[in-house]
Amino acid sequence: MFFYWDYTMVLLIPAMLLAIYAQTKVSTTFEKYLRVPARCGMTGAEVASEILRRSGIYDVSVQVQGGRLTDYYDPRQKVLKLSTDVYNGHSLAAIGVAAHECGHAIQHDVGYAPLAIRNAIVPAAGIGSQLAIPLFFIGLLFQADFLLTLGILLFSLAVLFQLVTLPVEYNASNRAVAVLEREGFIDRSEVGPVKAVLGAAALTYVAATLTAIMQLLRLIILAGGNRDRR
Repeated sequence: MFFYWDYTMVLLIPAMLLAIYAQTKVSTTFEKYLRVPARCGMTGAEVASEILRRSGIYDVSVQVQGGRLTDYYDPRQKVLKLSTDVYNGHSLAAIGVAAHECGHAIQHDVGYAPLAIRNAIVPAAGIGSQLAIPLFFIGLLFQADFLLTLGILLFSLAVLFQLVTLPVEYNASNRAVAVLEREGFIDRSEVGPVKAVLGAAALTYVAATLTAIMQLLRLIILAGGNRDRR
């Protein structure tokens, strides 16, 4: 994303440090509680299937896929993809992550507004994140204000996506902890570890949002400085 160094790059340093910390935190926390078995004795796949059933959701399938922490819910295919450690795991980390993804399926089922907004802007945000930076720096190179403005507007879509993602992820985690405790999958002593796993994962979204906001601010400053130098 960055073609050369300039003074505005310092704006990204706090966000980059937070991103590094967040990735380290989620990895170490997940690994820690991946070794702690859940008292219910169920796998992540079993917990996910049971949560969906008890929530009255019968058209979402639970499937396994490779990778580490590659879990996600696909609202278009109505499939909940769980990584191998989560799908087959009996740990607190496994059932916590599985329940979190169920939280997204429940959001979809009840029409949770922020999720609907996020799903609606995904195509535009994807295009914006890919084209914004190249167009912006072409605008800088050729002193083209139109391209500078277009780059900023396109990147704003990516920032909007990150901002909407935050409440979606935190709400899914809150739903996960609530349903796990309410339905008896975890007891009171296990609530803290599950929250720790999901909280660490949520921090990665905070870091991504801060990075996007700082990058947008950087583009705005560069565009203003470019006009002032004429």
